[in-house]
This record gives sequence, structure tokens and C-alpha cells, in this order.
Amino acid sequence: MSDLSRKRHIAKTVTWRLVGTLDTVIISWFITGNPFTGLKIGFSEVITKMILYYLHERLWFRSPMHESRKRHLLKTVSWRMIGTLDTILLSWIITGNPLTGLQIGIVEVITKMVLYYFHERTWYNINYGLGARRSNKEYK
Repeated sequence: MSDLSRKRHIAKTVTWRLVGTLDTVIISWFITGNPFTGLKIGFSEVITKMILYYLHERLWFRSPMHESRKRHLLKTVSWRMIGTLDTILLSWIITGNPLTGLQIGIVEVITKMVLYYFHERTWYNINYGLGARRSNKEYK
């Protein structure tokens, strides 16, 4: 793995975390009715999610799967499973209510899958950190 690919995965991690944290803050605020609880939940995820996302990216980078839309869909589902579990647990710990954690996690499944898919498609069109891109016809 090149240093350039690592830089790409760090950049993807940071951009996704910005989008993901904003989504979590808004959802948590809406469900709890408290903007400070939304901020606590959203910002508590920053560290855990960045670590988990980076590891997820590194694993998928090694994947032999090349078909773009199927790959992006499978990455979306695998990441959402990891991310939702993290959100549910952190929300439960912060609010003290497992039901609130589940509610936030359930809403997040929908919003985050849509956002993540488009994040992946956007990054697919950015060559930063790839060196030589694989054949475009394999990914379209």
C-alpha cells in the first residue's frame, strides 16, 4: 500500500466524518429534543468512527471486487452496519436510554446509507491517492 493511498483514505475518512457527524447531530437533536445531547452524541462519534472508517477503507482497498456499483453498494451496507452499532451504543451511553439509542440508529440507517453511497460515488471520481486508476469500464 502506497503512502498516497493512505493519504486518500485519510482524506475520505475526514470528509465522511464531517458529513456523518452533521447528520448524527441533527438526528440526535430531533429525536431527543435537546441540541446539546445531539452535539454530545455527534462529537463523541468523531474519534470512534474515524478509526472504524479508516480500517473499513483499508480492508475494502484490498478487496478484489472491481465492479463499481455493486462494490459501492456492498461497502455502503458493511459500513452502515458498523456505524449504526457504534451510534446505538454511544447514544445509549450518553442518554442512558437504550430506546433512544435504537431510535437514533434506525433513522441513521436510512440517512447515512444514502449519504454514504453518494460520498463513495463522489470519491470514485476523484483520482487523489490512486496513482494509476483501474480501467474505467470496470467501475462504471
